[in-house]
Amino acid sequence: MPQSQYHPLQFNPQTKEPFLRLPSPHEHIILTPPRTSDGPAIFSHMSDPRVYSWLEGPPFPYRPEHAEQWISMIKKDADAALEVLRIASEADPDAPPVLVSACPVRCIREVRDDGSDIFLGDIAILRERWPDESDEDAQKALKDPNYERPLGDPEIVWCFGDYIAASHQGRGIMSVAIRTLIHEWAVPRMGVRQIRVETFEENLGSRRVFEKNGFVYEKTTPMERKLESGRLVKGMHILWWKAQ
Repeated sequence: MPQSQYHPLQFNPQTKEPFLRLPSPHEHIILTPPRTSDGPAIFSHMSDPRVYSWLEGPPFPYRPEHAEQWISMIKKDADAALEVLRIASEADPDAPPVLVSACPVRCIREVRDDGSDIFLGDIAILRERWPDESDEDAQKALKDPNYERPLGDPEIVWCFGDYIAASHQGRGIMSVAIRTLIHEWAVPRMGVRQIRVETFEENLGSRRVFEKNGFVYEKTTPMERKLESGRLVKGMHILWWKAQ
């Protein structure tokens, strides 16, 4: 039988929200689209130094309106991806699954025994931006062609952006989430063939998470960069994953 255009997503029978469940022993963890109600949880995590001090992008200090702006931005991409799937499904439900430019489920949630869930973090696969490149012209020369390549081009370089609540760090959740997202969605539904990731030199835990998923260390790029949080970054580890 042909696969659904939504494959491998499942749908909550009550809310009709799509989700992707992690395999055992983390089957109580799911990935869902962003929700407008996620603001307070995101604000809480982005106010925790055990989370924000390892991230390059968030403003500091983080305010509730920053969370609202973030949700609005990422929700547009998730909604757009789901709309592509809806249109394809209505046009020809028996056609082979189409490629989409993003994963519509990226919010990490823990499902409780009563069926409710809590927001734990975020994981997204995006086109690479080369954040370790300090020269703006050189960065642009790498980034622009990468964004211009058509979806499905094996030469596109992708990257990950992710974080998880301090309360759930060190449990192996992110390792499994990355593995699931790569093999269940990124490769078959986005045409991803190569991924480049950067981790702060001091963040050995993040580097190990990617190495567990087959990423190979390439180099460490030295730098002197002060983040919004005040952390001074002295280097970034560069790792690659390529489809076999």
